[in-house]
Amino acid sequence: MKHRWIAGLAGVLLAAGAQAQGELFLYNWSNYIPPDLLSKFEEETGIKVNLDVYDSNETMLAKLQAGAAGYDVVVPSGYMVKIMIDEGLAERIDAGQMENFENVRAPHDAPGYDPERAYSAPYMWGTTGVTYDSARLDEPLPESWEPFFKPPEALQGQIAALNDQVELYNAAAYYVGVSKCTEDPDEAAQILELLEAQKPHLAMYQSDGTIDRMVAGEVIMHHQWNGASHRTKKQLPTAVYIYPEEGITVWGDNFVVPKGAPNLDNAKTFIDWMMAPENIAVASNFTGYMNAIAGSEEFLNEELKNDPAVNMPEEYTERLRPLEDCSAEARELRDRVWTRLKS
Repeated sequence: MKHRWIAGLAGVLLAAGAQAQGELFLYNWSNYIPPDLLSKFEEETGIKVNLDVYDSNETMLAKLQAGAAGYDVVVPSGYMVKIMIDEGLAERIDAGQMENFENVRAPHDAPGYDPERAYSAPYMWGTTGVTYDSARLDEPLPESWEPFFKPPEALQGQIAALNDQVELYNAAAYYVGVSKCTEDPDEAAQILELLEAQKPHLAMYQSDGTIDRMVAGEVIMHHQWNGASHRTKKQLPTAVYIYPEEGITVWGDNFVVPKGAPNLDNAKTFIDWMMAPENIAVASNFTGYMNAIAGSEEFLNEELKNDPAVNMPEEYTERLRPLEDCSAEARELRDRVWTRLKS
């Protein structure tokens, strides 16, 4: 769902009109912010929001690295925030000093990738696991990555993986039992071997449309973010979200202003506005993810609070694996694995 689609936005933003007063150019994950919330922001601030979308952190980074100008706010995951800061692609906004920052809960107020919140503010957080339709299988699946990577016959050709280098590589690392930030070529080879063996059994690599694909019965199992799993279950009650015992990534997405944003003040206004409990709760109710803002719970839908895919059972805490800022050597290995896999 898009609030507004601006075709060829990168080129359009180079025009003089892109720097007009009262505009904001938001570059976000697809289907990741409710249109009515953006309308509310427009009505309350008079700032017109234009939305462009991407399907992975790497897609967004590549566009900025290539010199795309005109975006005011982007929404990277934690590890990508660090990369943007290190590469000089993030504008210092001192989010920690904004009026509504007092609502931010720990540990989201001082993450390792931006401990002073000088360059970023929190948006949604969640996990990345696997969802399957229990009605289409004879018995429940184990709480493991095994049926995803080494599927039984009933699942072969009926699984979709996220087209996300980091998420898929991390999941494979958990299952193989090596660090997702490994610098050892032999360990990276183990990950590649697993992913190449899995590939023939996949229906596709696709990050968009995961909810519709599951609901329509196009696949039985989907590698999915937990919020998408929650929204799947709303339409497909037999959907089950797995917290694999080998480990599951816990992540946080953030608002960041790209260096040289044409509407810097509007970007700061938007980010501060989104940290108000009543506003961020609208986003949580739409996305199916939890947020980092104290006081938002009174505005959350009951079904969101009661879904274990979103409100994780305490016994799974030890399975959580935070995203890490891997070394350049580790990232290069991961890139090589991904290139080989997708070639």
